[in-house]
Amino acid sequence: MTIRVILADDQAMVRDGLSAVISAAEDIEVIGEAANGKEAVELARQLNPDVVVMDVRMPVMDGLAATGEIVSPDAVDGPRVLMLTTFDLDEYVYEALSLGASGFLLKDASTEELVNAVRVVAAGDALLAPSITRRLIADFAGRRRHERPRPEATSALTSREIDVLRLIARGMSNIEIAKELFLAEQTVKTHVGRILAKLQLRDRTQAVVFAYENGVVADSPPR
Repeated sequence: MTIRVILADDQAMVRDGLSAVISAAEDIEVIGEAANGKEAVELARQLNPDVVVMDVRMPVMDGLAATGEIVSPDAVDGPRVLMLTTFDLDEYVYEALSLGASGFLLKDASTEELVNAVRVVAAGDALLAPSITRRLIADFAGRRRHERPRPEATSALTSREIDVLRLIARGMSNIEIAKELFLAEQTVKTHVGRILAKLQLRDRTQAVVFAYENGVVADSPPR
């Protein structure tokens, strides 16, 4: 199935470059381009893409505000947002996690990394750009973690699912979680699916936010 993408960046040359790179992939199609966040929101509502590749800093409406408009907390199958950042400590990114951005990528990423990021975000399968994401999560945790765990928040989860959620929050992939818990990778994938369904979360990124906000994770930062 073809992944339908909208590009949002205020620089025409950047959009052209992104479009050329992404369109070269046989399974990805660029269906629209926006020069600011407001245009991105309007296009997303008109075209219902699978992924919006969103610059953080844009005029009229920035990528953060646009993400909040595009990503509905109640929509499981709506567009997913891949944020593009120039600096790996961009302050906007912290809030974007809460608003539902599904991934983050630096603008100097390779062609292969960009295409893979679009595919991963479309699948809702994993966090992106380990070089920045785990540090962002660690900082986000320090800002937003509750002093005490909230058992009622995870009451629907089994003890094994809570174990898996903790490891997701540490930035681990399914393979890494399987090794850590001595489980089959398919079993971990099943647990992840059930966690997202029970907590009504869109993807692993939201699972990370949930885990830190509700004190599920230990104080140790992500690996």
